[in-house]
Amino acid sequence: MSNWNRYIKDFVSYLKIEKGLAENSILAYQNDVKKLADFASENNIPAESISYKNLQEFITILYDLGLSARSQARIISGIKQFYSFLLLENTIREDPSELLEQPKVGMKLPEILHIEEIDALIAAVDVSKKQGHRNRAILETLYSCGLRVSELVNLRFSNLYFEEGFIRVIGKGNKERLVPVSPSVEKEIKLYSEHVRRHQEIVKGDENIVFLNRRGAKLTRVMIFTIIKDLANAIGLKKNISPHTFRHSFATHLIEGGANLRAIQEMLGHESITTTEIYTHLDQRFLRDAILSYHPRNSN
Repeated sequence: MSNWNRYIKDFVSYLKIEKGLAENSILAYQNDVKKLADFASENNIPAESISYKNLQEFITILYDLGLSARSQARIISGIKQFYSFLLLENTIREDPSELLEQPKVGMKLPEILHIEEIDALIAAVDVSKKQGHRNRAILETLYSCGLRVSELVNLRFSNLYFEEGFIRVIGKGNKERLVPVSPSVEKEIKLYSEHVRRHQEIVKGDENIVFLNRRGAKLTRVMIFTIIKDLANAIGLKKNISPHTFRHSFATHLIEGGANLRAIQEMLGHESITTTEIYTHLDQRFLRDAILSYHPRNSN
């Protein structure tokens, strides 16, 4: 990534000295180009050799991770500025970003929750009610681990490795992955287990399932939707949200915080949308550090 670092440093100087941009604008452009640099470095693509096709693949990743159209547009703008600079410096002869189109801000994309909205939803859970601790643990797990709703309802105690800092998730096609788990998830699951679950009579066959309904059986996907809709109504949230909204919000908050794209891709259990080797053989310790460093739940 050495040539990327040098070009980004020169680009920042250009924005500061010649363009006279404000510090916040410069930082935003710098962070956006660094996201592209992370993607390119995984493919061993130098800054001056990147193609229009490479840029399209990068933008596709941003979309697949649930980044809003507005955020995508801002990143594309930063990339265009960067390559205009390289063209001006005669580092490249053709601008690969010239044909990149800005996403339509009005196009249908997943709703994203701000961290304040997520906090408000979790705070709205009444823990004095019997299932309050369970519902708090459900929301915290959805958001902090970026799980699909099917992965959440099938989560088992035998797959919780809190001492190691991971949970094992069975995703689409029975593919397994390790997901870094935050202290907040561990805390809420333990509170739920102690205050609610251990006092229930559990249906035979569901003894290992983490989240149970009032009858001691595994929760349905519909029940998770209902819990979230009821909480959204309780706080007057006008957005059309679902369990998947927490997954998209998880990915968006990480990527906007500067987390590595490859780590997020692996964390979410996505199939590779470019080439398989970009996203495989990821060291789990690196993954854990990359995710926990940038997730809002671990900012303290």
